[in-house]
Amino acid sequence: MATDYDAPRKSEDDINEDSLEELKARRADKSSSNVDVDETEHAEGFELPGADLSGEELSVRVLPRQADEFTCSRCFLVHHRSQLAKEVGGMPVCTECAA
Repeated sequence: MATDYDAPRKSEDDINEDSLEELKARRADKSSSNVDVDETEHAEGFELPGADLSGEELSVRVLPRQADEFTCSRCFLVHHRSQLAKEVGGMPVCTECAA
């Protein structure tokens, strides 16, 4: 049995005062506090302050793939030609995926 050395120690008088009924009642109290809680139910009601992004629009300019870039056939990211490691079956693979 594990011993908690930081917990306050009881004297023999304190141990003898604890009756069997009191110990059973304490155990019942501890187990009754364990109630199944639906985590998603709590998450639905939780809202971060200032997190309403419903009126926001993205203002990112998307460029098409340039002539000196390629799309990796494994991670599907667009990389510069300098990051081309090899071609597998005619499909380009970047240095990160080849490692």
